[in-house]
Amino acid sequence: MTLALLIAISVMWLPVAILFLGKGEAKGTGAATGFVGTVVVLGAILQAAVFKDPFTAGLLFVHGLLYCTVSYALLTGLEDLRSVGNVSLTVAIVSAIYMVVFFTGGPVVEGGKQLVAKSNFFALACAGYTVLTIEVWLNAYGKFPAKGLAWSLIVWAFVGLWLPAFSLLVTGKLPF
Repeated sequence: MTLALLIAISVMWLPVAILFLGKGEAKGTGAATGFVGTVVVLGAILQAAVFKDPFTAGLLFVHGLLYCTVSYALLTGLEDLRSVGNVSLTVAIVSAIYMVVFFTGGPVVEGGKQLVAKSNFFALACAGYTVLTIEVWLNAYGKFPAKGLAWSLIVWAFVGLWLPAFSLLVTGKLPF
């Protein structure tokens, strides 16, 4: 489920990046962003309820809600984007927590089971998500250029979405 969602998220990241590079238009990009946000939120519900993975679901939920917020801003022509930035800052904090947990691995609980395995790759991916969402926050406050954010989204679509998704789908393992 999560791998398909990573691929679906790219359907939001690339169009938003292209929009920030001056190509495309806000309402169509906002619609695509809203569809992706809805799919990610629904996927998070399934990840938690059906696949019994609330840890992954938490990260998906916050990102899906951010995408829905970005969608609203694009669809309505919101001029003051600080509310989007504030949501993004919250997502950055959550992503940073996930980065630390993936870098260190979760604690060992009763019976010697570790609920969250250490993953240097997912720690790197969450570091990228943290940087991206900080860039969104800064952009919303006029402190980071849209073109810089656009190129970050493009690079991280490859590194943080497609590389792990396709690597796991095709080889059954992460790049490292």
